[in-house]
Order: sequence, then structure tokens, then C-alpha cells
Amino acid sequence: MLPGDRQRHRGGARRTGRAARAQRDDAGHQLRELFLGDHPHERRARPAREDDRRARGGRGPRARAHGCEPVARRDRALAAHRLRQGSGAGEAGARGAALALRRREGREDHAREGSASRSRSAADDERRRAGLIAAEVLLLLLIVVATLVTASRRLHIPYPVLLLVGGLLLGSIPGVPRFEVDPDTILLLVLPPIVYVAAFLTPIRSFRNELGNIVSLAIGLVLASTFVVAGLALAIVPAITLPVALALGAIVSPPDEVAATAVAERLAVPRRIIGLLEGESLLNDATALTVYRVAVAAALAATPVLTFGLLGRFAVVSVIGVAVGLFVGWVITIVRTRLTDVPVEITVSLLTPYAAYLPAELLGGSGVLAAVTAGLYLGRRSSQIMGSDARLAGRAVWEMLVFLLNGVVFLLIGLEISALTNQMDRATLFELAGLGVLISIALIAVRAIWIFGMAAWQRIVKRARQPLTISEATVLSWAGMRGVVSLAAALAVPTTLPGGAAFPARDPLVVVTFTVILITLVGQGLTLPLLIRALHLGGDEDTRHEESHARQKLIGEALRRIDELETKWPDHKPLIDQLRSSYQHRAEHEEQLHEAPGNEAE
Repeated sequence: MLPGDRQRHRGGARRTGRAARAQRDDAGHQLRELFLGDHPHERRARPAREDDRRARGGRGPRARAHGCEPVARRDRALAAHRLRQGSGAGEAGARGAALALRRREGREDHAREGSASRSRSAADDERRRAGLIAAEVLLLLLIVVATLVTASRRLHIPYPVLLLVGGLLLGSIPGVPRFEVDPDTILLLVLPPIVYVAAFLTPIRSFRNELGNIVSLAIGLVLASTFVVAGLALAIVPAITLPVALALGAIVSPPDEVAATAVAERLAVPRRIIGLLEGESLLNDATALTVYRVAVAAALAATPVLTFGLLGRFAVVSVIGVAVGLFVGWVITIVRTRLTDVPVEITVSLLTPYAAYLPAELLGGSGVLAAVTAGLYLGRRSSQIMGSDARLAGRAVWEMLVFLLNGVVFLLIGLEISALTNQMDRATLFELAGLGVLISIALIAVRAIWIFGMAAWQRIVKRARQPLTISEATVLSWAGMRGVVSLAAALAVPTTLPGGAAFPARDPLVVVTFTVILITLVGQGLTLPLLIRALHLGGDEDTRHEESHARQKLIGEALRRIDELETKWPDHKPLIDQLRSSYQHRAEHEEQLHEAPGNEAE
């Protein structure tokens, strides 16, 4: 090779090397821009900004003093050096830079997850603390309920009355927190099992015999009480609207039979009175709640309430409730006839009222009426769907459950009244309490007029075979205490209208309702035993006849079994003859009692 050619070759090689380096630099610029965010035109400006940032943090000068570059500049220079080593080395460096970026992002994600985990842990601790407080409050309420009920039996006072008074006294103690009563909880969790078990235990024969009186009390009297209270409220408080007045009347119109039946059963009043009170309570809640919902809906929509529309709505709601109750009762009958495990049978029994209540409410019907219908349907078939073990165990469970529900609710009523009176202005409170007293007197008067008028109609016009006596009408007229349903309906009134404004007269409505509950439950509940004793009501001919008939049936079955044992064990004939003679003597005695009902059993 000639020297000139060698020179030309060297120059060409240098030119080729410079072109290759430029090409690699362009590739490195692109990779740096992609992975490190370093644009080639900003390479001169970035270190200056980073130096300023490091200097503000106090690390830049110290790093330069030790002969070290800032970390960011060193990383970028190292990445650029690796990218210049060729395409393979550049790709490896790019992968390393991408891996470092992913690691940094992973650390940031881990930090965010740690913060979220700490937040969730704090929220879980708060929920756990709230759950413990709720459990402590419930335990305290149960202890108070058990104590007051025990005291009520010793003092011969209806336990709902003593629980209400105990709640008032407990709420007046300084430092006792206010207990918020959720109306949805009462309407959904408390009301269905109470009305269901009352319907289940209602003798279907007595219910059928007194159906006319029950319908008159549960529908006619409730509607009459609603309209009278609404008219009284409109006359005394002209600013109140008709829907709100009707809502108030519907809230305070249905009586609660718990206190009345507790007194009646303890004093052994005629079974007819207890049956009428229980039958009335099965249907009056559905009537009152239907009117209440129509009135509240009219108040929310600011539309007038039409009487015919109200009656039509009541008919539709009633039909849907009865249909759903019958269907659920039929399904539960099929299910329970195939069950043999007692705990499972009791569980199904506890779920039955909700299985009837919820679908009826979703379909626009009366959930209360559905639960009542299902209870009546299943109560009539109780001997077919469960054995003796399930009946005994189920009755014990239901008695305990209903007792606890009633006890806690009446205690909470007293606590709510106490808390409400502490929050309101005294002058306003006394005015509303005065209105509550007038409404209570009106309710008692309307009930007395209706029941005595019904008794007169049966005796004079209809000439019924068993009209209500004066004593029975008097006790029924005075047994109109208000309770659980009135409380739940008053608290369930919405706080605001759809436009955001406050619901008209909601707080006065609640105060008046609590006043009516307090006056009727305490006043009538404490004086009802005195009235029953003064009227000398006691003993029940129908009950004695039923008990005598049941004893005769049992004695007949015992004699039949003795005859079977005589053929099975002939060697024990003297003992069997003695047993037969004893049971035959009892049978003769029961026949004499049955023929002379005024005599008492030995």
C-alpha cells in the first residue's frame, strides 16, 4: 500500500469512526430520553438545576468537596457511558435503567400500600371499638330490663310501665349517653316477630268467633281515632297541614296490647277480653301504618289527601299483605313437614315472620298484615308441622325473644323521652305536652264511645247471642295504651322534604307522640288492675269448659292405654285395676264439673 493510500485510508477510517460514534450518540440520546427523561438539548441546563437543588439541601457542596458528583448527574453520566459502548452495551444499559426505574416505582407503590394499610387498620380498630361499645350498651340494657321486670312482679305493676319509668329515670342521670333508636330497626327487627308470634298463638276458633268485633276495633276504631286526632290538631294548631295532622292521628291511633294483656292474664280476666285485645293488636298496626304512609307521602309531595284514595290504597295494601302471608305460610308448611331436627325447625320458625314481612313490603303491601296472616295460617297447623319436642322448645325460645324485644323497646322509649325533654325549650315543651294531654283524652273518649256503641248495637239492634257486657266494654275501653308502633312511626317521620327544607312540625309531632305514650301507658296501665278488681272480673266459663274437655280427653286416652297394658302384662292385674279405678273416678268428677261449670276443680 502506498503512503498516500495509507493516509487516505486513515482519514477514511477516522471519518468512518466519527460517523459511527455520532450514530451511537444519537441512539444514546434517544434511549436516555426514553428511560431517563434526559433530552439532548437540555443536557447543559439539567446539571445546573440539580446543583442548585442539591445546594439548597446542603448535599451538593459537600459532595463536590469530597470529589464526588451529585447522585443524579453520576447516574446519568454512567448511563451515557454505557450507552456509548455499542449497541449491545447500550441495550444492556437501557435495560438496567428501566430496571432501576421499576424498582423506584415499586418502592413508591409499597409506600402507598403501607399508608393505605395503616388507614385500613385504623378504621378496623374504630369499628371494633364501636362494636364493643354497642355490645356493652346492649348488655347494660338487658341487665336493667331483667332487674326492672323482677321488681315489677314483686310490686304487681305491669312491666312495660316500670320499664318506661325506669328509662325516664335512667335518662335523667347526668353523664348517661343518649341512646339513638333507629326506627327502621324497630319496624323491621322488632315488629314482625311480635305480631307473628301473637298471631301464631291466637286460638283460631276464638279469632273466628270474634272476627266482627276485632275488625270493628282494628279498622273502624283506628280510622275514627285518626280523623278525630287530625281534626283536633288542625283546630288547635292552624299552621299544621292536613297530611301532617293525619300522620299524627295515624301514629297515636293503634293501641299496644302488651301492658293490657300482662295485667289481664295476671288477674285472670275472661279469656274473651284477652282474645279481643290480642286480635285487635294483630290488625290495627296494619291499618294505622297504611294511613301513616299515605299521609307522609302526601306531605312529602305537597299534595292533598283524598279519602277515597286513602281507602283504595288501604284495600290494595291489605290484599297484597294477606296474599303474601298465605303464600309464605303454605311454603313454610311444606318445608317444616319435612324437617326432623328441632334446632333447624326453631331457626325456620324465627325466620318466618321476616320471610313474610319483607316480600310484602317490597311488593307495596302491608308487611305487618303478611306476618299476621302467616302466623294465623301456621298456628292452625302447628300440630301437623312440628312434634311435641319442637313445640316445647320453640315456645320457650319465642317467649324469651318477645320478652327481650318488648323489654328493651319500652326501656328505650323512656330514654328517648328523657333525652328529648332535655333538648327542647321548656315553654315549647309544656305547650306540646299540653297538646299531648288533650289528644290522650280524646283518644280515650273516642275508644269508650266506640266500644260502648258497639256493645249497644250488639244487644239492641243485632241481638247477638253473646254481646259485650258492661264490664267487658269498660275494661276494653280503658285498655288502650300506646307503645312500640307509635314510637317507631313517630321516629320514622322524615327530617327533610325532597327540596331540602325541614319536614313541617316533625319535632312537635314526636314530642306529642311521646306524651301520649307516657300518659296512656303509665296512667291507664297503673289503674287498669284497680278497675278489673272493682268490676269483680275473674274466672272464665269458656276457659273452664275447654280445660275440662281437655282433661276428659286425657283421661279417656289413659284408660285406653290401661286396657292395652292389661293384655300385655296379665301378671300385674291388681295394679292395673287400681289405676283403672283411679282414672274412672277422675272421669266421673270431670263430667260433674262439666255439667256444673260454676264449681271449681279440686
